[in-house]
Amino acid sequence: MIVVEDVHFRYDEADDTPFALQGISLTIPDGQFLAIIGPNGSGKSTLGHCLNGLLQPSDGRIAVDGLDTHDSELTWEIHQRVGMIFQNPDNQLVSTTVERELAFGLENLGMPSVEIQDRVDQALERFQLGDYRTHAPHRLSGGQKQRLAIAAVVSMQPRYLICDEPTALLDPQGRTDTLSLLVELQRNHSIAIIYITQFPEEVLDADRVIIMHRGKIAEEAPPEALISDIDILQKYDLDIPPTVR
Repeated sequence: MIVVEDVHFRYDEADDTPFALQGISLTIPDGQFLAIIGPNGSGKSTLGHCLNGLLQPSDGRIAVDGLDTHDSELTWEIHQRVGMIFQNPDNQLVSTTVERELAFGLENLGMPSVEIQDRVDQALERFQLGDYRTHAPHRLSGGQKQRLAIAAVVSMQPRYLICDEPTALLDPQGRTDTLSLLVELQRNHSIAIIYITQFPEEVLDADRVIIMHRGKIAEEAPPEALISDIDILQKYDLDIPPTVR
């Protein structure tokens, strides 16, 4: 369980800049698919970066399975529990082949070589990357790169996976494939998904949706209610899906 208690955050503590997060409190149970939606500048990505300790709250507290993200001695353990996928997979891929990319994080965990090879083989099969084992990641399509980035993180067996607008740079088919993959991971492998997006049509498979606006949690709504309520979408500067129009 991830517990967020009255969290505030701003990027420049030495200045009187506005808070990017203002009084955020929520609980994310194990295995939940939580969608965080909001327009650009609403604070949703900042919250995602705070949830796994990449950023430290200015005030308030975040605990991952009881581990306080403020405690620098717990950072490594928190990062093992909370994986993160970014908007641009090119910023997350570091190795020369797909196989090496899958092994990279496992090697950093100090795992035995036999177990690393087993997990790499499993990931190649589970994420349909077997045909690309020796390919350079830069030769893959955008959707395949994002699939590889997800596979590399999931191979380390995190309990939570934060996805910061992972479909923003993908074509429609890539967006559909990536979302389907994340839903499958949550439903069949008990990984909690924290899915950050500004596209209302991407929240339909979530168990729960929170709307962020100006650094605050403005509302919480069931997915079906959110996507069909034009007044709520307009109130928080969210795009109205063509099918809703």
